[in-house]
Amino acid sequence: MDTPDELYTLRAQYWLGHYALALDEGRSAARRPMPPHLKSEREELMLRSQLGLGQYDKVMSDGSGADKSPAMQALALHASYLSSAPEARDAVVDNLKVLLASDPESASNTSLQLAACHIFLAANQLREALQCVHLGLTMEHLAMCVQLYIKIDRLDLAKDTLNLLKQADEDSILAQLTSAYLAIAQGSSRSADAAHILAGLSEQYGPSLMLLNCLAVANMVGSKYEAAESNLKEAMSSEFGGENDADTLVNMVVCSQHLGRKSSDIEKYLAALKMGCGSHPFVQGLVQVEGAFEREANKYITA
Repeated sequence: MDTPDELYTLRAQYWLGHYALALDEGRSAARRPMPPHLKSEREELMLRSQLGLGQYDKVMSDGSGADKSPAMQALALHASYLSSAPEARDAVVDNLKVLLASDPESASNTSLQLAACHIFLAANQLREALQCVHLGLTMEHLAMCVQLYIKIDRLDLAKDTLNLLKQADEDSILAQLTSAYLAIAQGSSRSADAAHILAGLSEQYGPSLMLLNCLAVANMVGSKYEAAESNLKEAMSSEFGGENDADTLVNMVVCSQHLGRKSSDIEKYLAALKMGCGSHPFVQGLVQVEGAFEREANKYITA
């Protein structure tokens, strides 16, 4: 008889973006006896869930210290990166590189490599991120490889890696989510497939802020903007708290433009983005373009 997976529910809740439920499950799992490697994974998943909830101070407090595992320390660095001003983030990445170099077993430490990959990805250091997971030692490593290949427009490699993930467990939540990501990247011809997968996961496990945003993107790629707007309005409800979430606001701006919504509504979302998410790449790009436009416009102002 196969041994039951003590952390199946915890992993599932985390992967699906149900971070609060993942923390509840993690606390419940802590009361059950389990081998040391599962205990370490449970602690890491709880820190990752706190990261998802934006509880950066808590992650830095619980993950820092020489007595913590390298993976826990890397998660603390991820929290530090996300909570730091843009000009201070390079120093956090440098600290991560020092951590990787100081651990003689870092190359085989899959949890450390995964945490490092997320930081490098956030810093847009895609080569370094891919180096952390390209061997595909775990299913999460394979899933991250697919996302990175999508980001560098290598959909052929993304498809090959997804096939490896499906060979490991075709019905897993990770395989389903990653299949949806690739289908979205492949354009309108596959958007309905992505929406079907994401709607099925939402129906089976309950919607989350992450799933609603992914579903909205799938609908927008398929030119189903009213359906996408409905997804995003649900994400912005008090149940999911997306009214201040960067991805939700960016998606709402894009969707509203396609639907021809009033400029005042779009400006409201943009103002919320600039107020609470100033370091987001979308906001930084928008500010840069607005500045360039103003400089050009000033050339034509007559005295």
